[in-house]
Amino acid sequence: MNRKVWLIGAVIVLGIFLEANGLGQNSAGLATPDFPPLEQWKNAVVAGDAAALKNFYSTNPAAQVEANKVSGDAGADTSFWLGLKASSIKLEIVRFRSRPGSASVIFNAMVETPKGPLTVADSTVWLKQGDAWRLRYVTRTDAPKLKQPSDMTRNLYPDDADARAEIKEAEADAVKQRKRILLVFGANWCYDCHVLDLAFHRPDFEPLMESGYEVVHVDIGPDGKKNNDLAAEYKVPLDKGVPALAVLDGDGKLIVSQKNGEFENARALTPEALLEFLNKWKPEAR
Repeated sequence: MNRKVWLIGAVIVLGIFLEANGLGQNSAGLATPDFPPLEQWKNAVVAGDAAALKNFYSTNPAAQVEANKVSGDAGADTSFWLGLKASSIKLEIVRFRSRPGSASVIFNAMVETPKGPLTVADSTVWLKQGDAWRLRYVTRTDAPKLKQPSDMTRNLYPDDADARAEIKEAEADAVKQRKRILLVFGANWCYDCHVLDLAFHRPDFEPLMESGYEVVHVDIGPDGKKNNDLAAEYKVPLDKGVPALAVLDGDGKLIVSQKNGEFENARALTPEALLEFLNKWKPEAR
């Protein structure tokens, strides 16, 4: 998940705060949450109502948009949605968090267009401005190649897990089975961490994962600071985003670690790119 300045201030920080404090509502796998502005936004897209759609984006401060890892603005986002000429949109809510004055909504949009169906993965932060709700931050991925989660309820990173102990246990198993250890730094609040985990369980990935790797999830916690000592030890710069990966040999020696947030936007990865990494660093055949 991108941790650049504007996203730290929005999708991540708001999500972490709400997640950590259990505030507001939490909806997953629903057609729509109890949040009328999202349904109104969807209706404006389907109606092709440019004026109404534009009005959903914050102007002061200006809405910030990242689409397919490219920074943009409200105009680019409205042009994208209107350009689809959608006849219908079905929303699958992955996660909804709200508190007075703000809401975080992650959703998959299944869009019917003249060119056929299209899936769009969207992470949004809404702010209450006067009497209206407006989009402040948007992270959009068009036609993702990897399966997107329908919810974020899996406890990939248990609060009580002892990462060092799990790494030691993985080392013992890796030596016996001639595997390598794959450290996945992340957190339950991280959407892209759930995307990556789904990819690891794809049928075409499972043989490689089972024969080549012992996977250890290393929790960075609600504030992004948990297990920072391990991140430093294995040369994983968490400020570049999560999920972040490191590969160790069976003795716990670092083989490779990510330096530039290569997988922080896992939602936009292709299966081929992920398999290339895993195949490159798998143990040598004996």
